Amino acid sequence: MMLRDELIQRMDTLLEPEAFKDYTVNGLQVEGRREVRKVMTGVTACQALLDEAVAWGADMVLVHHGFFWKNEPSTVTGMRYHRLRALIKHDINLVAYHLPLDAHPDMGNNAQLGAEMAWYRTHVLDGPVGRGVVWKGRTSKPFEHDTLAAKLEARLGRAPLVIQAHQRPIQTICWCTGAAQDMIELAWQNGADAFVSGEISERTTHIARELGISYFAAGHHATERAGIRELGNWLARDTGVEHRFVDVDNPV
Repeated sequence: MMLRDELIQRMDTLLEPEAFKDYTVNGLQVEGRREVRKVMTGVTACQALLDEAVAWGADMVLVHHGFFWKNEPSTVTGMRYHRLRALIKHDINLVAYHLPLDAHPDMGNNAQLGAEMAWYRTHVLDGPVGRGVVWKGRTSKPFEHDTLAAKLEARLGRAPLVIQAHQRPIQTICWCTGAAQDMIELAWQNGADAFVSGEISERTTHIARELGISYFAAGHHATERAGIRELGNWLARDTGVEHRFVDVDNPV
């Protein structure tokens, strides 16, 4: 058993949320019981994950995508009411870490994706929202586009959408998990053959083609499962709390 505030302090120290200009609240979002024995992790605090947490008897739900996003309505009605009601009724804490979990050098989403794909990181690139949000590195050897796409599918369980903007093999690569498609110009400015992220927008196709940098949309959910799971594993090793990761399927 650990006290909620001590667990959050440990994660704050590890992830340093104050270093980021995020679109949401990092740390404790909904207060539950003070004592924590069981922590459930998942990518998003959707109703399906919260229902699993209630059934399992979780004391804390720890996610990458929590509540209270910038420019969202502030009313507590409909879907938002039912999610909050589940947490409050069962005295469950909701804790979320967004950009700090993307960028962490060891257990972050970018770090986990790079390790999974065996990409050698050369350095990290700072963006307007914080440090190290885009990573740059090299593949183990030059890859043709279809080979890299097949490797992403094999590792992540989802076929990427590929915008091929040139014919040369890919070796210098930039990546940022999730909805980071607009970081493609930063990747191009840093000499990448390709940029890998989670989602794609209509404009991304034209930007990739006109700049001559290929784009791989490997899935928002698929590229961001590993970070929150690793954070939960670290918490269990460090504090002894019981941890369970639940993967609520999402094709996006």
